[in-house]
Amino acid sequence: MSLSAESHSVPLSDGNQIPLLGLGTYGDPRKTPKGTTVECVKLAIDVGYRHFDGALVYFNEHEVGQAIREKIADGTVRREDIFYCGKLWNTFHPPELVRPALERTLQTLKMDYVDLYIVELPMAFKPGKEFYPRDENGKYIYHHTDLCATWEALEACKDAGLVKSLGVSNFNRRQLELLLTKPGLKHKPVSNQIECHPYFTQPKLLEYCRQNDIVVVGYCPLGSSRDASWVNLTCPPLLEDELLVSIGKKHNKSSAQVALRFNAQRGVVVIPKSFSRERIQHNFQIFDFSLTEEEMKAIEALNKNIRFVELLMWSDHPEYPFHEEY
Repeated sequence: MSLSAESHSVPLSDGNQIPLLGLGTYGDPRKTPKGTTVECVKLAIDVGYRHFDGALVYFNEHEVGQAIREKIADGTVRREDIFYCGKLWNTFHPPELVRPALERTLQTLKMDYVDLYIVELPMAFKPGKEFYPRDENGKYIYHHTDLCATWEALEACKDAGLVKSLGVSNFNRRQLELLLTKPGLKHKPVSNQIECHPYFTQPKLLEYCRQNDIVVVGYCPLGSSRDASWVNLTCPPLLEDELLVSIGKKHNKSSAQVALRFNAQRGVVVIPKSFSRERIQHNFQIFDFSLTEEEMKAIEALNKNIRFVELLMWSDHPEYPFHEEY
């Protein structure tokens, strides 16, 4: 696969394309200063990023949209150069809520369409104004979900031109098969966004997705921040791994650049999140070297089936740990 800073997109099964490297835009809304996302997305566009991964529930889509509009206005990019992925949150699974949720994202971004819209999780919270509904005891309130009905509502959004491509996130094989074998399926899921990095290489799910022409998008491709509220802090820090560091030294690259290149080179889209100017630039510099077959095999052998993101808000759900299933 020939990849360059200017050209690193891979085809999706519906005829569209997705850039192999994107910028994740999640930031804790309580800790991220106002305007940070605008400046970081504008910088990323100047650096060469064209793919941005966001969500209504990140509470900063208005800033992502503002940054993209400003870079279109100054002539740096056109809208069609940008690939934006939005997400259907867990309180919007009932079919009648799907289009309004997507329209809310479009209004927040001030865009006519998104390039990819994905079901963020295969389980649902109780619909309502609260994104994280809890009962009087502080327990999350779950809700029945009919994934096929939700998917049909998404297909209607694609047919209406509000979204170019449809995908999913955190789906296991069983949940993917539910959609792929759905009677009357109009639009296949083109992607599955899952945790994926050298300590969690996802070989079985990756192979299943390849067999079904589903592109894997890897979140936490560098491991993760050490945020105890959603990360398992007992996990060893990925970027200190001796093998990644030593391979990096051979190529005059960092362990982070090696980890990103590893996934990109095997066709896994990577969306590292950063609000650091230096790291945004640093993470983009993965197209001027390639890993040898031996290096790729050695990194694959690092797999420890370690998951940084445990999705503990679902720990009382009857299907948990759904994401441990292949």
